[in-house]
Amino acid sequence: MTSPSPAPATTAPERYFPLYTEEFAADPHGTYDRMRAEFGPLVPVELSPGIPATLVIGYQQALRILNDPVRFPADPREWQRTVPEDCPVRPMLEWRPNALRSAGEAHTRYRSANTDSLDRVNQHQLRATVERVAAETISQFSPTGHADLLTEYAWPIAFRVLNEMLGCPAEIGQRVASGMAAIFEGVDAAAGNMLLGQALRDLTALKRETPGDDVTSRLVDHPAGLTDEEMDHQLVTLYGAGIEPTTNLITNTLRVLLTDERFSGNLHAGSLSVRDALDEVLFTDPPMASYCVSYPPQPVDVEGVRLPAHQPVVISMAAANNDPSIGSAPGTRAGNRSHLAWSNGPHQCPAKSHAYLIAETALTSLVDALPEMDLAVPDEELTWRPGPWHRALAALPVTFPPVPPVPQD
Repeated sequence: MTSPSPAPATTAPERYFPLYTEEFAADPHGTYDRMRAEFGPLVPVELSPGIPATLVIGYQQALRILNDPVRFPADPREWQRTVPEDCPVRPMLEWRPNALRSAGEAHTRYRSANTDSLDRVNQHQLRATVERVAAETISQFSPTGHADLLTEYAWPIAFRVLNEMLGCPAEIGQRVASGMAAIFEGVDAAAGNMLLGQALRDLTALKRETPGDDVTSRLVDHPAGLTDEEMDHQLVTLYGAGIEPTTNLITNTLRVLLTDERFSGNLHAGSLSVRDALDEVLFTDPPMASYCVSYPPQPVDVEGVRLPAHQPVVISMAAANNDPSIGSAPGTRAGNRSHLAWSNGPHQCPAKSHAYLIAETALTSLVDALPEMDLAVPDEELTWRPGPWHRALAALPVTFPPVPPVPQD
């Protein structure tokens, strides 16, 4: 009598949770709860129609995967051979010669070039830059008594400050921003990718000819000897991490400051809780809700779930941060930095201190200038932009008593 064959680690899922719908954007945490109840910490999802992936929503499982680059490398080249070129999420996931999409010696080379160049940013000068840009930006709308803080404040801050860090002229920066927006939204992403590529080639050529005291010039001059193509892709990473996520971090935190009575009461009383609000948002609604993608080179078993070879494994920072098993409840997170909003392991964000400083300074500057802000609509009427990666408001309209513009030096 033959013994029965062992059961497979898992069977094909009956359904995939789509991460690109308006319904998911409107209530991601409710969806994470349903995911957990049905599948546990590893969930079959679709990144766009017909593009399957595994979403990791367990905190401990996310930490293990993020710190296991051998079984979970970040190189997507085998996967992308099976994906149409016009796939909306391909530009966010495809292979690029940069640290985010490399492993081993290549990852070490690219990461050292980026960290060395970013570490030379003077934090005091960066804070002064944000304060100057914030004052100039606030003066443009403060006399009106109303503003959309997403388009009129958070985005201009992120865009202008990053351009100054990278030494990027406004015209090139505008093309970069348009290309990045198309890629994040997944709308005409291929055209956005082309627009972005040409803009970055122009920036690299400019810095090779006329270097300055900026991150791009340091990358050009780094001992890693980056080629023009490699330069383009380092800059893609810096812009991708610098505009959209920083904009969302500022905007999401402003919403918390204006609506959550744990913070809004202090705001209107003049006792600010900007850092506490930032920490809360980095736990609950991090600007990149899901990313940190890896591609197992062969099938791998994780706690009884068999993950297919070369299929994306996506970390949900938002869901993992709020995993009930780690017991971090709202109201207990002030000063707590155990969240995964900056990722973890060898691909942890090298510019997290810069991003935190930019967001904190932008927030403090705004609430100092306009302490009597209120939402122009009820919180429940705010809408969230759909997409598998970001946690992003469509707008953040506010009202306030008009304030004359402050003369700028």
